Amino acid sequence: MDDVHLPDGLTHRPLAESDATAVYETIAAQERADIGTVEIEAADIVGEWARPGFDVAAQTVGVFDGDTMVGYAEFSAPDRSDVAVVPAARGRGIGTWLSAWVRDLARSRGATEVGAAVPEGSPGDRLLTELGYHVRWTSWVLKLPAGASITERPLPDGYVVREATSDELPAAHTVLEDAFLEWSRRERETFADFTAVVLERPGFEPWHLRVVLDPDGAVVAVAVVQMFFTDSAADTEAYISRLATRRDQRGRGLAQALMVDTFATARARGAVTCGLSTDSRTGALGLYEKVGMRATSTWVNRAIAL
Repeated sequence: MDDVHLPDGLTHRPLAESDATAVYETIAAQERADIGTVEIEAADIVGEWARPGFDVAAQTVGVFDGDTMVGYAEFSAPDRSDVAVVPAARGRGIGTWLSAWVRDLARSRGATEVGAAVPEGSPGDRLLTELGYHVRWTSWVLKLPAGASITERPLPDGYVVREATSDELPAAHTVLEDAFLEWSRRERETFADFTAVVLERPGFEPWHLRVVLDPDGAVVAVAVVQMFFTDSAADTEAYISRLATRRDQRGRGLAQALMVDTFATARARGAVTCGLSTDSRTGALGLYEKVGMRATSTWVNRAIAL
């Protein structure tokens, strides 16, 4: 494996669904050290690993010091990876080994390039730079400050915004995928994977999926919100994980109206702050800043040719 070896005393093995909590704790420790906050939830890992198209044992690896996980990596086709090392174990070559493991697996699956998102300027960013990874795009996590609100923009006549009904779920998925695949480099997500990641994600409630309907009742805009709860009620956050408007319906303020509805609904259920993320491929950063959201962390997606 690129002639890279783990330090003496460490072991590695494929992971199982029962390792999801340990993976969450590994990623959370890294995020807390790198950006001062934790942006991931254990439910994110459980949902991702539950996708029918994902083989946990074949696409993940954990590095252990005794029984304690000190690093992990996973690869998702066609070219996405995630790597994390607990801060206390940095400087031992674990990240270098995990990156080599990812490249080997990606290469064996036919990938010609593989990348990972890391906080800009973090130890992970510096390591990938040293390994020859280049920046593909930049992304930002944005928050609407507590107490702030987005100016309402009335919907066009005949349009409504509300919780999606069960029969509207396939259409909502189609709107999301059509929009994201305009700029995203990946295969089309199956409805089964959408179900696992969104509808069956631990903690999901029907109101988390919001839609805008046109006068004919067609789904033309969609938002998926996740609620992040901590030990402090003051930190409860509503996070829009997906937001999209059908191409032929853009420019009518549907996304802004949907954000207002989503955040208001979430605040009525205990959210104090509201957030989302976007990247340089979408060109949407200015829109979110215009409605009062502010970037709290910057990430770069670095990749390398295989």
